[in-house]
Amino acid sequence: MQFLRKTGVLLTASALLLAPLPGVAPAFAESSGASAAADTDRAAVQQIVRDYLLQNPEILLEMQDALEKKQREEQEVAQRQVLEKQSDAIFNSEFDGIFGNPEAPITVVEFFDYNCGFCKRALGDMQALVEENDDVRFVLKEFPILSPESRDAHVVSMAVHAIAPEKYAEFHEKLLGGETRANGDVAMKIATGIGVDEAKLRAEMGDPSIQQRFAKTYELANQLAVTGTPAYVIGKNVVFGALGKNALLEKIEEARACLDTQC
Repeated sequence: MQFLRKTGVLLTASALLLAPLPGVAPAFAESSGASAAADTDRAAVQQIVRDYLLQNPEILLEMQDALEKKQREEQEVAQRQVLEKQSDAIFNSEFDGIFGNPEAPITVVEFFDYNCGFCKRALGDMQALVEENDDVRFVLKEFPILSPESRDAHVVSMAVHAIAPEKYAEFHEKLLGGETRANGDVAMKIATGIGVDEAKLRAEMGDPSIQQRFAKTYELANQLAVTGTPAYVIGKNVVFGALGKNALLEKIEEARACLDTQC
């Protein structure tokens, strides 16, 4: 019985004993005695497994950690495949706003919602990073997921970018950095307050392609396993949450190191 104390052996043995054997099950079915013996053996193994796990519950945590690690690795592989296939849509879409030097070689893509408290907190990180790093730009993915009010605000934002791209960064800072909950009216007030023509803006807001652009962003987010905001794509990494300036800078440094080498 000593070998049964080894988790891997125990679980493997129990799995093998509990699983029906191809070609053998019919033979057992023909013999009630053999079937009863198999059931007894199975019950014994189940009891051994149960007793062992009760005495060593930390094994379940180890199994959970191993499962999560495997899932993360699989997710990273899938994300990198998407980054390769959808590179232009992610990093170079003409419909996305840009913050910082448009020609910067390093791109940080941010999925954001104007009513996301964590996105508001992360605004300062973006401002500091582009101010301190001339080779970094942020590409802003309009990703309204929190409410219809958010979507209305983002429609205004998309229209601002379309007709007055030179004012987009200022608009973005004022709306995301404001204390008032973002909606269409608040966004419109900010846009007109910085000199965007209201009539042209409202006409642009009616463009059905805006909704199509949202749909493309939602599709990209789904493929990258982005379910909340903020989320970032930096080089070959997808980063979730408002992790702070230093954590983003680490990923930027990784991307910078890959500029002259094959990563």
